[in-house]
Amino acid sequence: MNSELLQALDMLEKEKEISKDILFAAIEDSLKAACREHLGRNENVVVEVDRETGDFHCYYEKEVVESEDDIEDDSLQITLEDAQHIAPGVLAGNVIRIEVDSADFGRIAAGKAKNVILQKIREEEKSSVYNLYKDKVGQVVTGIVQRYVGSTININLGKADAQLTEKEIVPEENLRLTERVKVYILGVPETKKGFRILVSRTHANLVRRLFEEEVTEIRDGIVEIVSVAREPGSRTKMAVRSNEPDVDPVGACVGQGGARVDAVVAELRNEKIDIVEWDENPGNFIQNALSPAKIVAVFADPEEKTAKVVVPDYQLSLAIGKAGQNARLAAKLTGYKIDIKSETQAKDAPGFRYEDYLDDEYDEGYEEGYSDEEYAGGEYGEEYADDGYEEEYVEPVEEEIREEAPSADTSDEIYE
Repeated sequence: MNSELLQALDMLEKEKEISKDILFAAIEDSLKAACREHLGRNENVVVEVDRETGDFHCYYEKEVVESEDDIEDDSLQITLEDAQHIAPGVLAGNVIRIEVDSADFGRIAAGKAKNVILQKIREEEKSSVYNLYKDKVGQVVTGIVQRYVGSTININLGKADAQLTEKEIVPEENLRLTERVKVYILGVPETKKGFRILVSRTHANLVRRLFEEEVTEIRDGIVEIVSVAREPGSRTKMAVRSNEPDVDPVGACVGQGGARVDAVVAELRNEKIDIVEWDENPGNFIQNALSPAKIVAVFADPEEKTAKVVVPDYQLSLAIGKAGQNARLAAKLTGYKIDIKSETQAKDAPGFRYEDYLDDEYDEGYEEGYSDEEYAGGEYGEEYADDGYEEEYVEPVEEEIREEAPSADTSDEIYE
């Protein structure tokens, strides 16, 4: 029987990932409960289990007193005369152990012992799963679409189910039952009924982690993702830089024949991804972020985090993008509030001097003769605001969890 017990514990340790020491402790607690149930009194019960052989013994301890007149609680004390029948040579004031034969335990006592063990196993299994996924917050895991519960999708991660709530589902993305899908773990909050695993398909860090999986140079620290701006299901802009002069960061992320970026695009259901090179010069960075539009000039103010951009007349709609998307993502990516004007609009602005924005130092700050009031006006200013530039494009479903989730740099901030 003892060898069978040890084999059962070995199997539980492997399958449930519960330490054998914890299982032995659960057995000791269960035997104590059974022993108390058997004795029917609040005895001082001691259980010893040999970790090597599986042998166990149950005792209850009593203090030895001189006579019956000295006994205050017969469940805790025993007379010297009775004690010497059990342990010859014992003295008053000693504590003796009286062994209880577990074979004498009744059905109720044995059932209680079983319930204690099962309860402990369930608690430890939940704790093990909780710690496993708590350590994976901020990472991407693969799960299987299990079922729809109202507007929430349950994703089976293997050892537990995660919840993909409505606001974390990409608009118009149709996830089919039994389909394998990658999700970003937002958090594992504890509740009265246990814990929940909250995941997302809309978080900007999902894109970051997918590229980390695909691009060796990112994992090795040669290429660094500086910031990510995303409008889920539609378009993402990602800024990268290289820590090695001989490595092209954009080329490394795109991969040979576009293999690396295509793998990420496929996982995101054909979401468009623009990869641009980060530049410490804010003017150059903003120009890169507004690609594929061609830029004539950029006036950037690092202190105010604002920038004025001039583009050729025929490039204005491209720079702004459909519904202002290109400019909006560029603003999120760079952290600058960007105001875009065509050359004609800029020339018509009061105080404009054509030679100013052709100056080599245009990106170091504002040029003289340009005031905020003059540059903020015009047809485009109102149109851009109407397109939602100053509104947050994703309303987090679990605000507290999203705030605790690892930052996606500038991509999760709102630039007004």
